[in-house]
Amino acid sequence: MEDITASDKQDFVESLPEIQADEKFCFDCHPQVPCFNQCCAELTLPLTPYDVLRLCRHLDLNATEFINTYADQTINEATGFPQLTLRMNKEPGEPCPFVSPVGCMVYENRPSACRAYPLGRGTKMGVSGIVERFFMVHEEHCHGFDEGHKRTPNEWFQDQGLIPYNESNDRYMRLMSMVQATEKPLDHRLQSMCRLTLYHPDQFRAMIDKMKIFTRVRGKNLNCDLIMQDSLEGDAACLDFALDWMELVIFGQAANIERI
Repeated sequence: MEDITASDKQDFVESLPEIQADEKFCFDCHPQVPCFNQCCAELTLPLTPYDVLRLCRHLDLNATEFINTYADQTINEATGFPQLTLRMNKEPGEPCPFVSPVGCMVYENRPSACRAYPLGRGTKMGVSGIVERFFMVHEEHCHGFDEGHKRTPNEWFQDQGLIPYNESNDRYMRLMSMVQATEKPLDHRLQSMCRLTLYHPDQFRAMIDKMKIFTRVRGKNLNCDLIMQDSLEGDAACLDFALDWMELVIFGQAANIERI
């Protein structure tokens, strides 16, 4: 499988036809569509930290087990951040490991790139926050456009449960953009810390406890009990705190927490 970087993904997305935020498109995907499951193969599918925590919960695996079984890891040269992509099955057609004849076996917790399809979402940091653009992926084999409801991009994202994914992914993108702006990619030590904190909530919680991190930082919305909770909500809170912690470690200050 070829490597993919955040900039590669952004360049690919922005090469597609753009669709405006208030523009409606017609699309639906279900087992009765003739091409059902055909798009779930030979993919270079990026996995964000939020994607991974949702899939780990669905499969009842810890992050180490999930990554060793289902993911390939690379390093983004521009930022030094670890990157994960979903590992396709090594068999004819290279199908997704989670696809079955009746559809996706992890549908309730499928990755954000799967949820967004057939849209691509390009993001960048603007003066007042995230600036987003939308692009249409229209593959020749796809019959999903032949029928379905008309929706705007935001209505589609709402319908596909993308809101919490986008919120977490945007926070992740913001931190990567901040590092990329320095033109100094993370060194090996920070790469290892980033991998642990963003992808391994169990290991990060152990680190929080061992280093007594909660006695060293404070924040207006810091919910220590939730961060340490072994649940989906706890994992999401732990990831939010991990992004704050990495910002503090890398830059010496962060938007949401500060050193005591």
